[in-house]
Amino acid sequence: MPALPSWLTDPLWDQFCELLPMRGEFVPDHPLGCHRRRIGDRIVFDKIVQVLVFGCGYRKVADVSCSATTIRGRRDEWITAGVFERLELIVLELSDLPVDGCHTKAPCGGEVAGPSPVDRRKGGMKRSTATDAGGIPARRGHRPWQPARLPLLAPTLKRLERLGPLPDGATVHLDAAYGTDKRARTAEEHGLRAEVAVKGVAAPIQNTRRWPVERTNAWGNQFFKIARCTERRAEVTDAYLSMAHAIITLRRLIRRSWSLYRWDTRPAKRP
Repeated sequence: MPALPSWLTDPLWDQFCELLPMRGEFVPDHPLGCHRRRIGDRIVFDKIVQVLVFGCGYRKVADVSCSATTIRGRRDEWITAGVFERLELIVLELSDLPVDGCHTKAPCGGEVAGPSPVDRRKGGMKRSTATDAGGIPARRGHRPWQPARLPLLAPTLKRLERLGPLPDGATVHLDAAYGTDKRARTAEEHGLRAEVAVKGVAAPIQNTRRWPVERTNAWGNQFFKIARCTERRAEVTDAYLSMAHAIITLRRLIRRSWSLYRWDTRPAKRP
């Protein structure tokens, strides 16, 4: 059973392939010379997507076409080349930027794991996500669990600089857990206004522009590699988060286009 439908993986691969560095058919620096052809990038790409969606180990998805060592090696090669980081640079509506965090499991420890307050202090990871007004992921940050969300706000907003100039009066929408005073100064340092929910006020009144990020976090947790992160290196965790956000973005764009356009590989049902 494929990890994702072909109408989603094919355009994702087209974009991913354009970001890959040029490589020859053989490995030029192999110690034994050019005795074996390089495994195709598409094969390794499909294996990495399976690991992301199913959350399984590399040996579980390895077969005669590709070994677990090759998957890990090619993954690290693409991380060094910055392919995953550039894959998710697509956003649409930047006038409103909801930001929120969530907790996930990290049972194997590592650079981004710490004691989780919502799981009896077992290994966990806290990530902060910023989206555009439609819920398309813009930037994210992660770190071992901390008692306050404010330490994650600054690095999350700093990552927005890669998107270029933001619209005048762009507003960051936060929940009450981010505090009231420091968050305004943190947002002003990045040229943004901050709108924070106030405790004691009915949630439906304040969640008009903040709910898309809650939905995006729920979509991200459907990838079992993120919901239960077993990677110990921060750069590998970043790579899987970037790919998950790219899949979420692509699915949203296809959903918006489904009712407006027609194409040969258009899904029979609206995604």
